[in-house]
Amino acid sequence: MVVTLHAEIDELSASIAKLGEEITELMQAVAEIDAAVAKATEIREAEKAKNTETIADSQEAQTAVAQALTVLREFYEKAAKATALVQQQPEAPEIFDKPYQGQGDSAGGVVGMLEVIQSDFARLEAETKAAENAAQKEYDQFMLDSEVDKTQKTQDIEHKTKGKEDQTQSMTEKKSDLEGTQKELDAALDYFEKLKPSCVDTGISYEDRVARREEEIQSLKEALEILQPK
Repeated sequence: MVVTLHAEIDELSASIAKLGEEITELMQAVAEIDAAVAKATEIREAEKAKNTETIADSQEAQTAVAQALTVLREFYEKAAKATALVQQQPEAPEIFDKPYQGQGDSAGGVVGMLEVIQSDFARLEAETKAAENAAQKEYDQFMLDSEVDKTQKTQDIEHKTKGKEDQTQSMTEKKSDLEGTQKELDAALDYFEKLKPSCVDTGISYEDRVARREEEIQSLKEALEILQPK
């Protein structure tokens, strides 16, 4: 019984130590998940703020360019009409074969450059929105995966902690059982030591021990006869 209890206690002790190590590792993993989530959130917020600013600036620039284009087109349209009126006068030089339209519609003109700039800002807005959507989607997936992983590890911690507590309680009980059993064993050994002289061969032959036992029996019989009433 004592040997069995010692073996069970040793096994429980090893299991409790292992559970303790696993719980520590899981808690460290949870802490790392929390740190990674915090860092990813910090980066995501900064990136989102930058993208929002870029989109707003692009939209504002497109509005400004559109207004400038409207003003320029109106200017060139008025200039072209004025030139046409001047060229209709009799004294107009023969060099003007057609009304002056200005350089606004030419590829290298101011209007053309503004249209290119407007297109660039529109492309920047579209690309920034696409990048923002992709980054947000990736962040959301990371947060979901992290939450699932953390939940699983937290459940493992709770399960292993409960197992460790149960095994610790069991080991306490077995140590108490061992202590009681050991006391009983020690008491039995002490009693055996006291009985040992009468049980162990002290050099007297078997015949002598039988003879002594018969003498004791005869003496008891004689004592009994004396004590019986006549």
